[in-house]
Amino acid sequence: MPNLKITAYLKPTCGWSNGVRAVLKKYNLPYVDRDIINDPASYEEMIRKSGQPLSPCVEINGQMLADISGDEVEAWLTQTGLVTPSDAPAGSPTGAGCAHEAPQASAVDFRS
Repeated sequence: MPNLKITAYLKPTCGWSNGVRAVLKKYNLPYVDRDIINDPASYEEMIRKSGQPLSPCVEINGQMLADISGDEVEAWLTQTGLVTPSDAPAGSPTGAGCAHEAPQASAVDFRS
């Protein structure tokens, strides 16, 4: 495996962020986990480097992957040849959003 420098700009609790963590763990890749919620400097750094405010963002050897899911991180890593594809389970959903960002069903009133 090549020497990779990975910085992940993530929320502490978020489906998308946890999916990125799961993929990096699946491939045993060391990374720096930057908390963009509790550390305003990390959030500002993410915006400056990615050019946008959405997370997760993952920087790998200077290449910024902005607003990306765990599935997309895995695809990028395998397509660039940085990791060999693996069928091993990630241990967590890798393409699920944050619970508060999921579409909410609205009640239907049939009495009208």
